[in-house]
Amino acid sequence: MRTFDPAKAHALMRRFELVHTPKHESWLNVAEIELSILSKQCLNRRIATAEEVEKQALAWENERNEKREKVVWRFQTADARIKLKHLYPVFSCF
Repeated sequence: MRTFDPAKAHALMRRFELVHTPKHESWLNVAEIELSILSKQCLNRRIATAEEVEKQALAWENERNEKREKVVWRFQTADARIKLKHLYPVFSCF
């Protein structure tokens, strides 16, 4: 059963961009790390207008993309078990 004719389906597909979501780490944490970097490298001073903030952030983004900078994920499961031990139940064998 077809929902859309091929031309309509193709037009709808072109509206979406598929983005890789990391398999073994939280994409939200990666986004938070990236926003933290933006804040420290670009927005760490007074900027008079929203337009200037947008201009500065876009320039920062373009430079970061040109350099192909990546977020390095370093939080491993063993680290999580130590730092977040209150979230991990302890089971004892009888």
